[in-house]
Amino acid sequence: MGFFSLVCFSMSVLLAALITAATLMRYVFQADLYGYEEWVKLFAFWLYFCGAGYGAFNKSHVSADLVTAYIPEGGFKRFLAFLKDLVTFAVTCLFLYYGYEFFMFGFRGPLGTGIALPMTTIWRIPLWTSYLAITLGLFFMAWYFGVALLQSAKALLKGEKA
Repeated sequence: MGFFSLVCFSMSVLLAALITAATLMRYVFQADLYGYEEWVKLFAFWLYFCGAGYGAFNKSHVSADLVTAYIPEGGFKRFLAFLKDLVTFAVTCLFLYYGYEFFMFGFRGPLGTGIALPMTTIWRIPLWTSYLAITLGLFFMAWYFGVALLQSAKALLKGEKA
C-alpha cells in the first residue's frame, strides 16, 4: 500500500520537523512559531486516518479477535468471526456517512452554498482539507472491512477455516 505508507511517512516527518521547529523557536530563540498548531492538526488528521486505512488493509486494526482466538475451530468460531466483521463494517459505514456529511459541511459551508467556508483562524486553511482525511480514511477502512466481511461470510457458508 504505497499511498498509505507515503502519506503516513511524510506526515510523520512533517509533524516531527514542525514540532522541533516550534520547540527551537520557543526555547532557543525565545520567539513564537505563530500558528503552527493549525498545520500540526492538519498533518495529524492525515497521519491518523491514513494509518487507520492502512491498519484495516493489513488487518492490524483494533478488533474483537481475542474472542475468536480462544474458541476451537468450527461453526461457532466462523459465526463469531462473521459477526465481528459485520459489526465492524456496519459501524465503520455509519462513521463514514457522518464523516462524509462533515466533509460536505466544510466543503460547502454552513449554508451549503460554498460561501463562508470554515477556515482556520491564522493561516485561513479551509477545514475541509482535514475533513477530507477523515472521509478518505473511513472510506478505505469500510472498503477493507467489507472485503474481510465477504471473506468471513464465504468461510461461514462454505465451512472453511475462519
